[in-house]
Amino acid sequence: MFERTDLPLIEVSIADQALRLSTPKACHLYPVSTAAKGMGERNGSHQTPRGWHRVRACIGESAALGAVFVGRRATGEIYNHRLAQQFPKRDWILSRILWLQGLEVGFNRGNGVDSQRRYIYIHGTPDSEPMGEPRSHGCIRMRNKDVVALFDQVRAGTLVWIQPHSFSSIPCRNLS
Repeated sequence: MFERTDLPLIEVSIADQALRLSTPKACHLYPVSTAAKGMGERNGSHQTPRGWHRVRACIGESAALGAVFVGRRATGEIYNHRLAQQFPKRDWILSRILWLQGLEVGFNRGNGVDSQRRYIYIHGTPDSEPMGEPRSHGCIRMRNKDVVALFDQVRAGTLVWIQPHSFSSIPCRNLS
């Protein structure tokens, strides 16, 4: 479906609540949290979209660990307990953002189902938020140190496969 590139591959298993990064030299597995409302592509669904995506933009390269983002812009704040109490309902986007663009027209790209227009990200979240269970509003949440490690190994154009199945039946593949 897509040309092979020198870029790594990001795979997300909704069943496992895990993200796997395959590079030419290694395979890394990270716990994540996808949408509390399950899988789906419709605008306004608050669900995690499935299928092929690519990283449209990498945001926050020089931001501090725990840097707060609103509207894809760093606010200058670092997440802490005081901010959490001040904004208890905020869906915190921290440290780094990998903004996803759907690649399947009519499924996760285009009218009514567009992942990019839905602002679907892979992003950091407060370390107090649990990983390994679906709790997000549609995005893919990661621990801050993990999203920074992922960010440092990918760039715009990196392919992302979001799928409902478990990794247990799909071996990790190095891309060499």
